[in-house]
Amino acid sequence: MNTYMPKADVNGKKWYLVDARDKTLGRLAVSIATVLRGKRKPVFTPSIDTGDFVIVVNAEKISCTGKKFTDKIYYHHSMYPNGLKAKPLGKLMEERPEEALKKAVWGMLPKGRLGRDMFKKLKVYTGDAHPHKAQMPVALVS
Repeated sequence: MNTYMPKADVNGKKWYLVDARDKTLGRLAVSIATVLRGKRKPVFTPSIDTGDFVIVVNAEKISCTGKKFTDKIYYHHSMYPNGLKAKPLGKLMEERPEEALKKAVWGMLPKGRLGRDMFKKLKVYTGDAHPHKAQMPVALVS
């Protein structure tokens, strides 16, 4: 008996377009991470990148439930003494709204080389315009 192992070919990758307007941050990140990993495909293999590309537009219009804009805090350390930086979600959304969605999706992908390759297939933009019209993306229904 032989076990079928799919090939990670570039030709089988589709492009999906997601409009983030009035979508909840976590729920949107789950559906994006599922597409990036390829879990919607019948040939899903955990150790092979079988996922598709995802384009997200209107990242600045993402909503959150509760008081997350003030209470959810992202931390970063510069590795120097007294180098802990803290930034609430509301301030992050004002400065770089695409970064909040990227952080949420990155937390749902596997860590390591495979996860980094999957994460590179995520393209997030503020506003309606994106430079990927030639790929003819299909709207993602989540």
